[in-house]
Amino acid sequence: MSQPDNSAVSIRSRHKDARQAVADIATQLRARQFSSCGLLFFCSAEFDLEALAAAFNSTFAGLTIAGCTTAGELTVNGYEQGSLCVVAFSDPDFHLLAAGLTDLHHFDLAQGQRLVNHLLRRGREDPHRVSDDNVFALTLLDGLSSQEETVLVALQSALGKIPHFGGSAGDDNQLRRTHVFFDGAFHTDAAVVVLVRTRLDFEVFSTQHVSPLGDKLVVTEADPPTRTVFELDAEPAAEAYAKSLGMQANELDASVFALHPLAVKVGQEYYIRSIQRVNDDLSLTFYCAVGNGAVLTRMQPQPMLPDLERCLSNIEGRIGTPQLTIACDCVLRRLESMERGEYEAASAWLQRHRVVGFTTYGEHIQGIHVNQTFTGVVLSQHRARVDYD
Repeated sequence: MSQPDNSAVSIRSRHKDARQAVADIATQLRARQFSSCGLLFFCSAEFDLEALAAAFNSTFAGLTIAGCTTAGELTVNGYEQGSLCVVAFSDPDFHLLAAGLTDLHHFDLAQGQRLVNHLLRRGREDPHRVSDDNVFALTLLDGLSSQEETVLVALQSALGKIPHFGGSAGDDNQLRRTHVFFDGAFHTDAAVVVLVRTRLDFEVFSTQHVSPLGDKLVVTEADPPTRTVFELDAEPAAEAYAKSLGMQANELDASVFALHPLAVKVGQEYYIRSIQRVNDDLSLTFYCAVGNGAVLTRMQPQPMLPDLERCLSNIEGRIGTPQLTIACDCVLRRLESMERGEYEAASAWLQRHRVVGFTTYGEHIQGIHVNQTFTGVVLSQHRARVDYD
């Protein structure tokens, strides 16, 4: 079987001016003689977003474009901050469709069903489509909307067997305002669903590098809609969590949260519920919803790179050499790599394995909202064993 030329490429710009950054992306694509049918982009929240939207609309008019702001970018140079990362796709190996959701606080199941059905109907009208086996879905959500659980469950119900992953937008750790891009504009309290049809073999995945410890904390008072936990073990949540670490509540910060995550156990699997911040009343705000009565287990992060090597090697054994991996990497993993002195090694690993994407405020996998994971899709060099002609 012959291997195709790269039909998915990633490039990045370090220009701080939005128009110059998009112009730089266009120049690099022209230099490669790469004809795009659609773009994904991940950008620092430092950009003038209105100017960035206008630049994309004028420079790449007519293309399907989706994206979001980040808590850091994963580029061809590894970890970066303050950049614009673009993934460009070309025909005939790719076809992208995108549709957005607004006003997530009033989202309902029927709305999600209609959106997915609309995308699937448009995709099935594509003359090159054979089946849903060659399609995956990407979701990007406002990372401060606190609506991921509701939206993702509804979307997954409609997507059925179609593999799905994604991430929650960031804002460079400011925790003020996050944006997603679709229909030519940036939106808050919103989400975008991208349906990607590809002729290439691919695999959607999620991995984490933590193991459980014996310590447990029970949520005795919480407000799931705001992701706020007021009490753990009938004590102020921050004090109880700090005590379990042998610390004081005033010592808690993002680095502590990254190195000492909490998780809920569902069946035989642990799902991390990462802490976002300590509030003035000593409650804790989480990146995921946590309910009353939930049992939170303290988790111990293991070395990050061996886990990533195992994950990617196993996938390569199944689908062949990757041409690109698009990944959503939790912000607390990046902070953890800094605290452990592994940042440069992790960045080099990402560059070596052609991983691009963004640092998130939460990850999405098959309708589940998770934290402190590395989640994405590996795109193979090999074309799928499907007759498209």
